[in-house]
Amino acid sequence: MNTVLRELKVDDAPLMLEWMHDEEVQKGFQKKMLDMTIDNAISFCESSKIPEELTEGVSVHFAIADSNDEYQGTISLKDISLNNKSAEYAISLRRASWGKGLAKAASKELLDKAFNEYGLHRVYLTVLADNERAIHLYEKCGFKKEGQLRKHIYKDGKYVDWCLYGILAEEFEM
Repeated sequence: MNTVLRELKVDDAPLMLEWMHDEEVQKGFQKKMLDMTIDNAISFCESSKIPEELTEGVSVHFAIADSNDEYQGTISLKDISLNNKSAEYAISLRRASWGKGLAKAASKELLDKAFNEYGLHRVYLTVLADNERAIHLYEKCGFKKEGQLRKHIYKDGKYVDWCLYGILAEEFEM
């Protein structure tokens, strides 16, 4: 399945809400989004125009679309630091799109933009230590584990470790 990163559209909001309300998808997130409404999703899509020029602290959100231009998920570079040439990576995918290689293809495309178009030096992410599916994806994309905060996140009645991963421009391979 081919993937394309494109600007989010208001028409994407119902499918975005699908992953926000999917308890299986939400297991991997620190913040639960089960109370998000269609209006929240529409507002996010409307406010996520891709900037012509990066500014300090801006976040850039892309829709992951399939070959039919149907929304499959969202992938982002958040809180871009022009001074440090770094940004935080985030991805969320509809469960119907799992296991098709979309997340890896979209991640590689986003990292290519980060390093070769935006001139960033480092992209990092945080992940719950028990989110093995996500960690497998990140490592396949070249992210390296940089640290772990023990019992840092209180989730579902227990404490969970929180891991930090990063990738440098010179480590990235398309």
